[in-house]
Amino acid sequence: MPASPKGGRMSAEPTIRARARALFDVALQAADPGAAVRRSLGTVPLPAGRIWLLALGKAARAMADAALPMLAGRVADALVVTNAGNAAPLAGARVMVAGHPVPDAGGLAAADAVDAMLARVGPGDVVLVLISGGGSAMLPAPVTGITLSDKARATQAMLAGGLAIAEMNAVRQHLSRLMGGGLARAAAPAQCGALILSDVVGDDLRVVASGPTVAPVMARGEAAAMLRARGLWDAMPDAVRAVLSQEGEPAPVPPAENRLIGSNALALDAMRARQPDAVIWSHALEGDVGAAARWLAGRMRAAPPGGCIALCGGETTVLLRGKGKGGRNQELALRVAAEMAGVERTWAFLSGGTDGRDGPTDAAGGLVDGSTLARITAAGGDWQALLADNDSHRALSLADDLLVTGATGTNLADIQIVVMA
Repeated sequence: MPASPKGGRMSAEPTIRARARALFDVALQAADPGAAVRRSLGTVPLPAGRIWLLALGKAARAMADAALPMLAGRVADALVVTNAGNAAPLAGARVMVAGHPVPDAGGLAAADAVDAMLARVGPGDVVLVLISGGGSAMLPAPVTGITLSDKARATQAMLAGGLAIAEMNAVRQHLSRLMGGGLARAAAPAQCGALILSDVVGDDLRVVASGPTVAPVMARGEAAAMLRARGLWDAMPDAVRAVLSQEGEPAPVPPAENRLIGSNALALDAMRARQPDAVIWSHALEGDVGAAARWLAGRMRAAPPGGCIALCGGETTVLLRGKGKGGRNQELALRVAAEMAGVERTWAFLSGGTDGRDGPTDAAGGLVDGSTLARITAAGGDWQALLADNDSHRALSLADDLLVTGATGTNLADIQIVVMA
């Protein structure tokens, strides 16, 4: 199909943008945490005994809301730990608010509340943990020798250094007494089980929320070596380096039943079911956001004539070099727009976090098209300078291309959608 005239392209852009946004809404519906909990508890009942319910992460409240009616009469106590955007009162449970992505005093108080709850369980009880992404920051529980400030500084350094979530959590689980299986240790001798919504590529349960009920990703020495290899060892606080340099490893993690009940792959499958002609380009779009943008644009430029809808899932990383505001999804969208500059074919690209929040902003990501860069310029912005300053939020705001959903109550990593006419 010959390239569309500029006017024809621009007139078609609203339609294909709407198609991309509608598919993203399908992904959010498939990521419904309450439905996932109900399916799991309805299929595999819990063993007999009093139940101590702990829900942790961005989807914690929705997961607990679904579980409580199904456990009526058996719950000894219920505690929900989530971020401010997803917090609301819940009958039958205490709801505590904790910081994300950098741990704060609210998370410290929540960790103390978890310790107090687990101190009350007995050998005939069941500890049911509902786990979703974001839990690493929300339940910091610093180990002896480090402070909340140390954990916050370490987290900020790893975020700025562009570490993937698996790498970050491999470090953070050694800095918390409740992660890397610590929660399961504290729950013993009670039976411990977890229902887990995965927000990580590959669904490694050791990585989701830093694995409260599973063994660590790697030993302390391996985590220290990884930080050295990535050039971040000197950026860690002295106390963090001291902990990661200790000899020996924590006690083994007691057996726990861990069930994966939702993942990014299921969201991709739901979009394909709604749009059967869609193709999945990648289940694991990871790594540097610039490299990901170049790969996506290359696939888009090479797409055959005619309509094309392509889907990706995963989680890229941004190495911060500027002082602007944004997130990996906003920057990916802006970089794709830059890579597609000059292509006359009608296209739209969406990149969004299923949790509704991308970086320290009010946006889930971005939805761009062939006119995005021109709109930024027309609004008085210099998209190249903004991109160099990691200020993708400002750039996309000028183009009216921010993807804003509000807090979604779930978290199954990121979704990318390509629509081409």
